[in-house]
Parts: sequence; structure tokens; C-alpha cells
Amino acid sequence: MDIADLTPAERRVWEAFPLGEGVDFREGADDDPAAGASWGPERTVRAEVLRALLLGGPVRDDGIAGLKLWGARITGRLDLKYGTVEHSIRLRSCHFEGAPDLYGARIVALVLNDSVLPGLTAGNLRSEGVVRITCCRIRGPVRLAGAKISSGFFANGARLGSPDETPEEPVLQLNHAEVSTDVWAVGLTVHGQVRMNGATVGGQVNIENAVLSAPGGTALHAETLVVGTDLNARGIHARGRVNLSGARIPRHLSLTRSRLSNPDELALRISSCVIGELWLQEAARIEGTVNFRRAQVDLLHVPPEVWPEHVRIDGLSYRVLAPHRSAEQRLPLLERETEGYLPYSYEQLTAAYRTLGDDAAARTVQLAKLRRHRRTLPRYARLWGYVQDAAVGYGFRPMRAGGWLLLLLCTGTLAFALHHPPALKPSEAPGFNPLFYTLDLLLPIIDFGQESAFAPHGWYQWLSYLLIATGWVLATTIAAGITRSLNRQ
Repeated sequence: MDIADLTPAERRVWEAFPLGEGVDFREGADDDPAAGASWGPERTVRAEVLRALLLGGPVRDDGIAGLKLWGARITGRLDLKYGTVEHSIRLRSCHFEGAPDLYGARIVALVLNDSVLPGLTAGNLRSEGVVRITCCRIRGPVRLAGAKISSGFFANGARLGSPDETPEEPVLQLNHAEVSTDVWAVGLTVHGQVRMNGATVGGQVNIENAVLSAPGGTALHAETLVVGTDLNARGIHARGRVNLSGARIPRHLSLTRSRLSNPDELALRISSCVIGELWLQEAARIEGTVNFRRAQVDLLHVPPEVWPEHVRIDGLSYRVLAPHRSAEQRLPLLERETEGYLPYSYEQLTAAYRTLGDDAAARTVQLAKLRRHRRTLPRYARLWGYVQDAAVGYGFRPMRAGGWLLLLLCTGTLAFALHHPPALKPSEAPGFNPLFYTLDLLLPIIDFGQESAFAPHGWYQWLSYLLIATGWVLATTIAAGITRSLNRQ
């Protein structure tokens, strides 16, 4: 391009490029690039001039060439498709009339901080350095699918999409992208879908305090996302589905103080994920269904009040459950499983309580499991279940058997005190004692010589049979309970 064809503003940029010097067209600190369409020729630069500089502009031996521009109105479309740019691109606080096209380009670095753009196409981009759209306002889609960024991707405070439009494609596309270090997007606002499925991030993904709005749709689509360390989504507000199915997050997935809302639909899906620690501390109650099927979590930190009305937790495994709450507070969650009774969920909760050393809570969960199972049985089997539950709590309430023994002891003592059974051999029989006679009937391993000396008749004989049978069952239950207690100690 002939320098004689350049405007004064463009000439400033052309002359600064070989030295890597910046050109600042801003008129003040409060200069808003959203009003850039009204900027005059004194701060207007054609996209074709920038293209000519980046692909074959002048260079000097005593300088490091680079494009550094502030507060410019860039007309036309910056087309670097499949181009190789050996200089950094820094276009801050600029107003773009057309969406830059860097599809398949190879660049050193791309910085568009605080700029206003109609969109950005950079699929399959290869960047040796950072890609920054910090605090940008981009109305159309940001396409970075398949990009390979050797450093980090930054979108802090960026506002993508428009609340007045329903986008036809994801607003932020990072699917199958490879980012060597971090994805940093604190305070990001997106009206539409963020797509990161199949992406690989060497460090962490930080979307703290982000607002993702796709009501009735998918706000965050990150299936099979692979993260090197953490996914920090503290304080996130998602209207729409958050889908992390199959993700691999070795350290923390933090949804602390988050608000997830997709009423009557799936709000959070982490099925088949492998996660070090999952935190939902201080989060609002989730509006919608959650799907944790087959997820593997080492530490699951979810207060009971965060869970929604409907959950899918078949196959969810965790080693530690926090914060520590009573079994009575945790059990209602298992009743909300959409698939009905799932024995594994009760076994998993039991194991978590045993890991914490709370054996009483573990027994409460096992008792609840048997009661829930009882509802699935035929009527005759349920009746026997009610008897076992009332008598000894299915064996998990052995001391309840002691109460029944005491009641039966009092009943037998009173009955036989009112009606002494006749002696089998009156000349050899000891004096009759209704208390010890009843104990002889109830306790199978104790013999006071009363049972073998007296033989009741009529309904008293049937009472003695009842005392013998129930005594065996209840005494065995107490012995088993004491044995389990000693083994735990």
C-alpha cells in the first residue's frame, strides 16, 4: 500500500508500527467506544490499512514492530483469514464496524480490551500468546472453536450477545479449543450460550460472578471439558441449563454462592464427571432438576437446603459428604430421586457417615433404606416388615427389643401371679415365683428351675409359648446389637 494513499490518522499508525509504538486517539478517560460510529476522520482507520501492516508492513532493525492502537474507529472488516501475523495485535478501546476474521490465522497475540465489536471469528486460530477480550462489548458470536492458545484466554467483564435478541448459535464458542494456561472470565455477561464442550484447559477456568442467560436453553455447554486444576464458578448466576457432563476437574468445582435456575427443566448436569471437590456452599436453592448420575466426587459439599425437588443421583459416588448434618436432614434427598427407590444411594450415604465415624447416622440410613424398600413389596411382605420395624427396627434398634422384653416380663409376671400353673411333681417342685417363671420362659440361656417344674394349661399355656418364641427373637437381637457395639469399639 502506498503511504500517499493514507489519511493523516492512518499515517500516524503506519509510522508507529515499525517501532512498536502506540497511537492513542482517545480524547479523555471517559471516551466510550460504543459511540465510535460518530467519530470523525481524525480517528478513523481503514481495516485494509491494518491488514497491510500486519501481513507485510514496514519493519526496522532497531525496533520490534507491533500494532498498538487506542480509541480508533476501524471501518471495513479486518480480514486475516489463514494469514500469518508475526507481530502482536493490540486494538484497545476501538470501535469496529465489521467483525474481524482471523479464522485459521497464526498470530503472536491478540488484545481487544474495552473495544466494541459486532462479532469475532477466530476458529482454528493459532496464538503464541494471549487472546484478550477483557471488558469488550460484542453483540454477535465470538467464534474460537478449535483454537489453540499457547498462553491464556481472558474475557473479564466482557459483555457478549444482546438481551433483545435470541442468538441462532452459541455466543461464546470455545468448543474443542486448547488453552495452555487459564481461561479467565471473572464478571463475564453472556446473553446466549457459552460452549466449551471438548475443550482442554491446562490451568483453571475462572468464571466467578459471571451472568449466563439462556432461559429455557443451555447457558453453559461444557461436556467432556478437561481442566488442569479448578473450575471456579463462585457467585455465578445461570438462567438456563449448566451442562458439565463427562467433565474432568481434578481439584475444585466451586459453585459457592451460585444461583442456578431453569424451572421445570434440567438446571445442573454433572453426570459421568470425575471431580476432586464439588462445592455448593451458600448457594441458592437450585430451581430445576439436577443430574449427578455416575459422577465420581471425592468431597461433596452440598447443604441439604440447596438440593431441588427432583434429583437424579443413580450411581453418584463420593467419599466425604459435607457439611456434617444429621441423617434425618440428608435422607429426604433420597426420596426425591425421579427413578424411585435406589438401594445404592442409601449404601453410599451410609458409607459417607461411616467415613466420618458417625455410626449412629449410618444405622439410621440403613433403617430408612429398609423402610423405603418395604414400599416396593407385596402387601403380605409389607406386613411382616412392619412387625420387624416395630419390634427391633429391622435389627438397627436393638435396645427397642429390651423394651419389649420388659413389657412381656411384666405381662407374664402379672398373668402367672393371678393364676399359678400347677406343678408337674408337687412333692419335688420349688415354691412358685411368677417373676422368675416368666424369666425362665423369656430368656433361653437362663434356668431358674421354674419352667421345668410347672406346666400351665389353657390360654396360659399359649401365653407361655408366646413368651418363649418372642424371648428367643428379642434376646438374640439384643445380643447381636451388643456384639456390633463391642466390635465398633
